[in-house]
Amino acid sequence: MTTAADPDVILQRVLGDKYEEEVQVPNRLSLPPRNRILLAAVAAGITGAGLGMFHGANMTGLRFRAENAHRLPTSQQGWFLYHKSKNYAVMVGGTKEARRMGSKLAAWTALFLVIEELVDRSRERRDALSTICAGLTTAGAFSLYNRLPLSTAARMTRWGLLAGVSYGFAQDGVAWLQRKSLQATDKRS
Repeated sequence: MTTAADPDVILQRVLGDKYEEEVQVPNRLSLPPRNRILLAAVAAGITGAGLGMFHGANMTGLRFRAENAHRLPTSQQGWFLYHKSKNYAVMVGGTKEARRMGSKLAAWTALFLVIEELVDRSRERRDALSTICAGLTTAGAFSLYNRLPLSTAARMTRWGLLAGVSYGFAQDGVAWLQRKSLQATDKRS
């Protein structure tokens, strides 16, 4: 069953007839694009959920303390109920922020990898330049979506360039090592 958010469906809609043509170079990180995009999105979602849980719990705890500072308990039972209520509020706030941040990070990661794959297929090459283009495009889209001021958008573009360069050259390094390993294996045979 495929959905509209399926990376293959997105690639097929954008590329049209060219979608069926396979690029004649090995896949990035030895994974087909669909698996790589889904795996990275899930990993980013889990990471984002963990960060969101921590951030949301801290913020909710501070908000609870601020909202109840004028009526602190005076008895032991009152303090017990205060902390019980605070812990419940912290769990709920952390869970909400985990869901929110996890889904955002997964969506932006999937967008980055889909753009990278689209550039790879349009150029019919897989190298760091495609990843750099994807990093810059995703940073621009993020800046536009969040309506960032120009100075912040420029900083975001630098971060996108840094992410694209580092991730692109890391992938190229892994591909180079894999080719080197295959050449060494062929020489032994």
